Amino acid sequence: MQQLNVIGLKQKDTEQLAERLNLLLSNYQIFYMNVRGFHWNIKGQQFFELHNKFEETYNDLLTKIDEIAERILTLGQRPQHAYSTYISNSDIQEVKDVHDGPSCVREILNSYQTTIRLQREILALAGDADDEGTSALMSDYIKEQEKTAWMLTSYLGN
Repeated sequence: MQQLNVIGLKQKDTEQLAERLNLLLSNYQIFYMNVRGFHWNIKGQQFFELHNKFEETYNDLLTKIDEIAERILTLGQRPQHAYSTYISNSDIQEVKDVHDGPSCVREILNSYQTTIRLQREILALAGDADDEGTSALMSDYIKEQEKTAWMLTSYLGN
């Protein structure tokens, strides 16, 4: 019989979930810093609107970063915490010197597409592991971000 952790999940399952959650954490960290940069450097006619929206976005990302790290800990595993690890593990790449509104919004949309894909993978793994806590977290993120992706697409006129 497999060893169970403190919350009654199989150790092997929680290790696999933590690995994917750490990948998600890496992506969120890079995503967060990109949006901070957009917030600081946005220029043009849409400055006021996008400056505020980017602040709202990076505050939400920061909350999710903490929730993901705490979920990894709840599973009895360790969240990665070195920025060099985030950079090497992230599918989302650092974005430098982008300051026009449409380019920033496109980068944010692309990042949401990446996180949604990863969260769906984690949702499936969590379901297989009977991990309701991770399932609920991923489900909430997916629902919220699908709507945001639609809104960003509409904003870009696509």
